[in-house]
Amino acid sequence: MAQERNSGSPLLTTEDWWAVWLGLLIFFLALGKLYGVDLLGWVVKTDMWTDISKALSPVSKQFAQSMSGITSLILTYLFLLVITTVGAAAMRFNVGRFVVGFTIIFWLAYICWIIGHWGPIAAPTEADAQKLGMAKPVLRLTGEAGFIVALILGLIIGNFFRGFAQFLEEATRPEWYVKTAIVILGASIGIKACDALGLAGQILARGLCAIVEAYLIYWPLVYFIARRYFKFTPEWAAPLASGISICGVSAAIATGAAIRARPVVPIIVSSLVVIFAVVELILLPFLAQAFLYTQPMVAGAWMGLAVKTDGAAVASGAITAALIQAKAMNLLQVKWDKDFITMAAVTTKIFIDIFIGVWAFILALVWVYSIERKPGVQVQAIEIWHRFPKFVIGYFLTFLVMLLVGLGHLQDKAFINTAKAAMGEADSLRGIFFVLTFFTIGLMSNFRKLWEEGMGRLAAVYLICLFGFIVWIGLFISWLFFHGVYPPRLPM
Repeated sequence: MAQERNSGSPLLTTEDWWAVWLGLLIFFLALGKLYGVDLLGWVVKTDMWTDISKALSPVSKQFAQSMSGITSLILTYLFLLVITTVGAAAMRFNVGRFVVGFTIIFWLAYICWIIGHWGPIAAPTEADAQKLGMAKPVLRLTGEAGFIVALILGLIIGNFFRGFAQFLEEATRPEWYVKTAIVILGASIGIKACDALGLAGQILARGLCAIVEAYLIYWPLVYFIARRYFKFTPEWAAPLASGISICGVSAAIATGAAIRARPVVPIIVSSLVVIFAVVELILLPFLAQAFLYTQPMVAGAWMGLAVKTDGAAVASGAITAALIQAKAMNLLQVKWDKDFITMAAVTTKIFIDIFIGVWAFILALVWVYSIERKPGVQVQAIEIWHRFPKFVIGYFLTFLVMLLVGLGHLQDKAFINTAKAAMGEADSLRGIFFVLTFFTIGLMSNFRKLWEEGMGRLAAVYLICLFGFIVWIGLFISWLFFHGVYPPRLPM
């Protein structure tokens, strides 16, 4: 990776720090909206569509009145090209090859993002389908299907067009892209946490207890199974345990950085996370509707504990809420407020996301003082800092700033709505960084080499752990903490 071949200050020559700088730049530009200056309103947004002409628009309604979606997309590409090229130059990449590679990667990845938002693929609920002129949803995958499309296209290029994949290699930087996205993610979670704080205190307390109990069980079990029965080294077992246990892609990347795993390790784990998250998104809401319609908050919390990516977890919570509300109305003659069911999923997911940085720090300590410590060798404390994933600092910074800003204006609904809109603009760029991540994960995933690294065994561990006990422990813990807690009833 770039940081291995560069000299100079790591503040300016490593992907970890450049993820912080790019994420903070986007975050501070988004804050302008709070002071009446909309600096990111022109960023492109992709909506679910059946008419392709309606797929793209500027994220701000104000800009949408005078700017076309295509213009917005071109401006977004130019903005991302400029800021990533500055970082590439500072890290001493081959700038010319980076510019050409990033351009090709951006446009191919964004086409995948648009395809993933096609109505029959993306529409998760009947209401969404009807808005698009469809009789009913088909695949119900939400716009996150674009990640899968990007991953598949990347895999095709990476495995069948190796020359082309190698030509794009200078801009194939999935770790940089996902770390930048995670820094931006902190801001979105921060403002969402303000809403969570407005819930009943018992829901927050139960959600926090549930995730602590769940993940103190999940992580050691996955790590033990991977090491004992599948003979993986700690370098593979730790990111796999974090990816399955904590928060998917984000946790796998953070863990890989904390233990200094080779870049290929969290990349492969991340590709598995996305694939299995889609499987969960398709299956779990219908299981919840079938068996948990009398315990709606249990169902919502279960989605937050079981589904391993942010968007998929929130989407599964929303789908579950809609399915359970409909069944309860038919069978129980009760109309529950489905927003509270969704919020149970979101609240547990927020706590899980916060847990990433804490766990990365703990693992850095364990690896420095236990796993990699050699007899007679004194490990200096500074080694913990060297291993600590620096992008987690950016994640916590954006989270805390938006949490404090939101709490300071909690009674000012207009301000909170403006803050949400501002972070929504930044979030549009986060989505693009994520789709770039999954496309470039595919480019790097040469299956012949991955099979030699043990991807088949990794998938086996993931399948056994996820559906063997993680999903069911998550259900049990959700039941333990949310059984008997009900959302408000609405008029029938």
